Amino acid sequence: MIEKEAMYKITYGLFVLTSTDGEKQNGCIVNTVSMLTDNPKRIVVFVNKANYTEELLRKTGVFNVSVLTEKTPFETFKQFGFCSGRDTDKFAGKNYPKTENGLYYLPEYANAVMSAKVLDFYDYGTHTLFVAEVTEAKTLSGDKSVSYEYYQSNIKPKPAAAKEEAQGGKEKWVCKICGYTHEGELPEDFICPWCKHPASDFEKIN
Repeated sequence: MIEKEAMYKITYGLFVLTSTDGEKQNGCIVNTVSMLTDNPKRIVVFVNKANYTEELLRKTGVFNVSVLTEKTPFETFKQFGFCSGRDTDKFAGKNYPKTENGLYYLPEYANAVMSAKVLDFYDYGTHTLFVAEVTEAKTLSGDKSVSYEYYQSNIKPKPAAAKEEAQGGKEKWVCKICGYTHEGELPEDFICPWCKHPASDFEKIN
């Protein structure tokens, strides 16, 4: 037996991963960025294939990683994690600074930014593992990096808040991962539009 809750105890950070299609820039939330080697400085990042940014990384081979802090509001996670860059400009209406590679990064809620160039990538079913060499890195603040656990406990909306919104006779289901609420019957093959988790990670609101 594998308990999903046990897997959630693994320590993760949270990051905004940005890339470009040559004209429009895009970004998404990822929770697995790790240093691979110190000399030369190389990092690895896992990206869900459902994310448009994953497609851009395979095409262009360049990206930025903004290391998010505990001060990051839920709106930032919604901006970069709860919609697709295929039909949305996630940077529209705001001015973001760029690194030397010309890509945007988040200065307000990040304590560091790293630019990298993809050296290789590996297909692991639902995700792609990218191995990249760091081309630029700078510290932005001394604020504490946000962990996945901190996000779950202190930033994302609680299921209880979603229960308060449940009205009428229709079934409602809430995602235990991100708090997204689905109304009506929940198909077995349902995928959360926000965090891409399956129907098994939803619970019914009574």
